[in-house]
Amino acid sequence: QVQLVESGGGLVQPGGSLRLSCSASGRTSGSYAMGWFRQAPGKEREFVAAIRWRGGTTVYADSVKGRFTISRDNAKNTMYLQMNSLKPEDTGVYYCAADSTIILSSLSDSRAYDYWGQGIQVTVSS
Repeated sequence: QVQLVESGGGLVQPGGSLRLSCSASGRTSGSYAMGWFRQAPGKEREFVAAIRWRGGTTVYADSVKGRFTISRDNAKNTMYLQMNSLKPEDTGVYYCAADSTIILSSLSDSRAYDYWGQGIQVTVSS
């Protein structure tokens, strides 16, 4: 089992920045991947970014490329999402996800992840 806890959300003005963190505990050894997904009110959950723990391969949704950066700290078992130039359409609940068996081509597929955090609200509004 893997436990995930998100932090760092909140309210920010358009053009501002936030950094989300996802702390992992439990059976986190070995090769696995972690990702960020988000869900806006009335919309389906969508992929934001993902990273493979070994090698650090990253994948981004087109809507966040150039604005968001995903990274990880191996020693702390923590993943980060640096979000810059935020837009109102970035508003939503952001979820951290993890799995130990995801292949590269499935990193953006929410169905491929077994472990999920509780979610954290990000609101971009003036």
